[in-house]
Amino acid sequence: MSLNRSQAEAVRHINGPMLVLAGPGSGKTSVITERTKQLIASQGIDPSHILVITFTKAAASEMKERFFRLMGGKNYPVTFGTFHAVFFHILKHAYGFHGGNIIREEQRFQFMKEIIQKMHLEYQDENEFAGDLLGEISLMKNTGISLEHYYSKNCGKEIFEQIYRNYDSRMKQSRLIDFDDMLVYCYELFDQRKDILSAWQRKYQYILIDEFQDINRLQFDIVKMLALPENNLFVVGDDDQSIYRFRGAKPELMLGFEEAYPKAGRVLLDINYRSCPAVVESSLRLISHNAERFDKKIQPGICQAGQDNRQGVKYFLWENQKEEGKAIIEQILKDCREGDSYNDCAVLFRTNTQPRLFMSQLMAYNIPFRTRDNIPNLYEHWITRDILTYIRLAQGSRARKDFLQIMNRPNRYITRESLEEDTIALDVWAEYFYDKKQHWVAERIEQLEGDLRVLSRTGPFAAINYIRMGIGYEEFLKTYAQYRRISEDNLLEVLEELQDGAKEFCTYEEWFAHMEEYTKELQRQKKQQEMLSECVSLATLHSAKGLEYKRVHIIDVNEELMPYKKAVLDADLQEERRMFYVGVTRAKENLYIHSVKKYNGREVDVSRFVEEMQAQAAE
Repeated sequence: MSLNRSQAEAVRHINGPMLVLAGPGSGKTSVITERTKQLIASQGIDPSHILVITFTKAAASEMKERFFRLMGGKNYPVTFGTFHAVFFHILKHAYGFHGGNIIREEQRFQFMKEIIQKMHLEYQDENEFAGDLLGEISLMKNTGISLEHYYSKNCGKEIFEQIYRNYDSRMKQSRLIDFDDMLVYCYELFDQRKDILSAWQRKYQYILIDEFQDINRLQFDIVKMLALPENNLFVVGDDDQSIYRFRGAKPELMLGFEEAYPKAGRVLLDINYRSCPAVVESSLRLISHNAERFDKKIQPGICQAGQDNRQGVKYFLWENQKEEGKAIIEQILKDCREGDSYNDCAVLFRTNTQPRLFMSQLMAYNIPFRTRDNIPNLYEHWITRDILTYIRLAQGSRARKDFLQIMNRPNRYITRESLEEDTIALDVWAEYFYDKKQHWVAERIEQLEGDLRVLSRTGPFAAINYIRMGIGYEEFLKTYAQYRRISEDNLLEVLEELQDGAKEFCTYEEWFAHMEEYTKELQRQKKQQEMLSECVSLATLHSAKGLEYKRVHIIDVNEELMPYKKAVLDADLQEERRMFYVGVTRAKENLYIHSVKKYNGREVDVSRFVEEMQAQAAE
């Protein structure tokens, strides 16, 4: 293939460390495969001494296939693999591990659930709590933070330490390892057994790493050991696309590469062959507001003269999400009438809860779509279950399980032992506490009975409002968030979204029918989406990384969402900007930026990122 000047410079590099700054659409995969070919064909390097590391199995497979075609369909024993695959291969040789030693995801969750059940910890959603704890354990391992110095976001320090030790003990007893253990064990192996390290250093004399901006400290420490003594380390990445800080990845590692290797070369792949000039220019205006980055001057590969006048960047401000979704659907249908495929379009968002309304609109228009993330069903959230339980009781249910669900949400200090029968009579239940001289509890049951009478006479929107404010459910959520050390905003957002959606329905019957229909359609979509040959892609900014589309819509570009409300520190704000930059640079021809005046019924401001894209950064 034909290489441009900077690509050719990178490919010609042979010995010693090299940093390749590869912006969006700059041909980094071609540079890695061409350089691998160069090492073999021009320098006579034994292909078995070359290691190419990627971050995903899909990227490793694509890289291997591209290299295979580049070499004329001939197989060469170059190692292509993810960090985890490479490190596990090393551990197999050292410890005799095999595939059966790798814990399955469902096993990890099962171990954690059993631990928290035995410790009798309080939680509302077991899967969510277990997932949060496993995420914290993963972060600890990847960042090298010791248990003694780690403070959990989900529970007290002593409780977390007990959970961690129980989980670690269970894993060792079962002789199982997870993906994070592969890094920890490999580092320890190399650190303690210099003879084994030396053997692998002789094996992998030339190391190439893709997406280097996503590396974490532990991975980099292992790679640095492996690359010694020659340091033939060729790293390719874009610090402006480093968006996995929550997993331990830090752009500082890439920014500090030349400090770690003072003799390293540096090349900038400075042509974006993907996006039209307007997208390239807008994205550079945006990202230039980040202070901690390599300064880059990126040129569009498509000249201005070759740009179709329909291409470019457009900004919209809608009244609410419903209007926003309707306008996007109209644009998609218009594009398809003019020759587009559904596959040409992607709709991107910051969090996986944002597209729920838009998905229901797509369903209403029978537009096929594929979600690249797990989009949780709002109507299956534990908060929704609580609200629906109150309404069921208001409609006459007297099932014990329903009372157990909500009797202490908010806390009424009612004991489970007071509910002996499968069917509960409220007057008998109150009498139970009067007999025990606990009048204040009895009075709360009588108050609950009165609340249920109020709910029986209202519609869905008013009912949620009354449960929130009149019954005190919102205050319960705030207390629960404080106890669990989680953001109350995330819980209140579920309530707000549920209440905002309920506006559309006058009666409980209509609302329940909608929920049932939506859930069935969502299940049908999930089953069908792998078989769809044509569909609109829905993705978070995280999962859109590495992809490209003819037309990209980014929704809800508002403060508190982009940047996300949790981004308070400057480092977090810069990460949010990088994330938005990733979304913007997925677009080839058209980029549509959508903001709303009201989000889930609340007034919101247009994101600062919109202004940054439209104006030069201050000098």
